[in-house]
Amino acid sequence: MNPSSPNPEAASSPVVRLHDVHKSFGSLKVLQGVGFDVDRGQVTAIIGRSGSGKSTALRCIDRLERIDSGEIVVCGHRVDAPGIDLKALRLDVGIVFQSYNLFPHLTIEQNITLAPRSAKGLSRSEARSIALDVLAKVGLSDKASYYPEQLSGGQQQRVAIARSLAMQPKVMLFDEVTSALDPELTGEVLRVIEDLAAGGMTMVMVTHEMAFARKVADQIVFMHKGKVWERGGPEILSEPQTAELRQFVASDL
Repeated sequence: MNPSSPNPEAASSPVVRLHDVHKSFGSLKVLQGVGFDVDRGQVTAIIGRSGSGKSTALRCIDRLERIDSGEIVVCGHRVDAPGIDLKALRLDVGIVFQSYNLFPHLTIEQNITLAPRSAKGLSRSEARSIALDVLAKVGLSDKASYYPEQLSGGQQQRVAIARSLAMQPKVMLFDEVTSALDPELTGEVLRVIEDLAAGGMTMVMVTHEMAFARKVADQIVFMHKGKVWERGGPEILSEPQTAELRQFVASDL
């Protein structure tokens, strides 16, 4: 069997598994033995100070960064395998960044239908039907014919989420998706993510929104100096076991 091919036995395994993952940029060690599992339907929030390795860990899950050693398995794909089928991996994994990355010259509908048509070979009508469905999920049914510049930052971020959903991924990754938004717009984006969680979507999100993490996450992963320092349910934010997490939580109050 190709080591990067989905394993039919993976249905009962964690959807995402990182084991002893190391990653350096030159002499800078960013990830030092990171490991955690994400089960099907589980929402995992990765928290920690800037420079703790949160976003790098997330990018490694989608093979946007190559790891130096360790193992990452996502939806049965061995992400660290030399022969990984990146197209197959990214059909299963959607990722949304802080920047919206929408094409300014395309309408919202065109932004959303582009990938389903090019990557999945869907017809224009099939892709349009999916686009309208995901726009309804993010509360933007009336914006299909608009251009990105006609939308607020919060609306553009919701379109970015809809664009990922249009590919019908098994896992959604969110990298600080509200950090560039003001509080009102942040709320509308977080409500969309909360609805996805309620619908059973498996998600891994890097976030600085501690109140949201407490409310929505099933698992909290606290990273510090490139390592998983503490991991558990939301209760670890109320009862930290280490001085580092206590200080981090206190700084957010």
